[in-house]
Amino acid sequence: MNHRFNNTVVVALGGSIVHPDGIDAVYLKKFKAFLDPFLRKGTRFIIVVGGGTLSRRFQDAAAKVTRVTDEDKDWLGIHATRLNAHLLRTAFRDAADPVVIDAREKVSRPAYPVAIASGWRPGWSTDYVAMRIAADIGADEAVIAGKPSHVYEKDPAKFPKAKRFDAMEWSAYRKLIPGKWKPGLHAPVDPVAAALGAKEKVKAIIVDGRDLVNFRALLNGKEFEGTIIG
Repeated sequence: MNHRFNNTVVVALGGSIVHPDGIDAVYLKKFKAFLDPFLRKGTRFIIVVGGGTLSRRFQDAAAKVTRVTDEDKDWLGIHATRLNAHLLRTAFRDAADPVVIDAREKVSRPAYPVAIASGWRPGWSTDYVAMRIAADIGADEAVIAGKPSHVYEKDPAKFPKAKRFDAMEWSAYRKLIPGKWKPGLHAPVDPVAAALGAKEKVKAIIVDGRDLVNFRALLNGKEFEGTIIG
């Protein structure tokens, strides 16, 4: 399975990749080196970064002090994504737009080789932000580079023999996940983002963000391991 991209690639980089337990500076250095050859060829990237463990630590701490609403949890998660986004922007400072995309009105055709985005508002994850940006700039797809390498019919951690999919329609995918967003929901693409993808006819390409060899193959239009939803 392979896929061809246009000149601008939208990537949702999972917070679990950037901040699995602490900040993974080793991975960030590798990720920067991984993108450099594509940037030299003129490919532009819009990278939406998640909150990872950082967001859950703030949410857990708040819950020990007071009753925390879902909106509160979302805002804590959003600010965690913004901190991670500024970290990533700093890592790419020579090529990156100095302004983090933290609201939809800041989305535009990239003027810099790299643009970094964070979470925006309560009610969805950074998956939605990536899908929304892709739709707004006319991209055909968003790459969801997190921990799962594919979409599975069941949680592969609990069901090792669960069927995995290489390609599927949005309608089939949406039957596998909850219908509504909840903070902390674990799904390759969140329900709000999935609904947007189906409506706007934007594909989601699920890959393991830690496997940069496979990620490189994907971006080069070669055979890769993952799931294309669309």
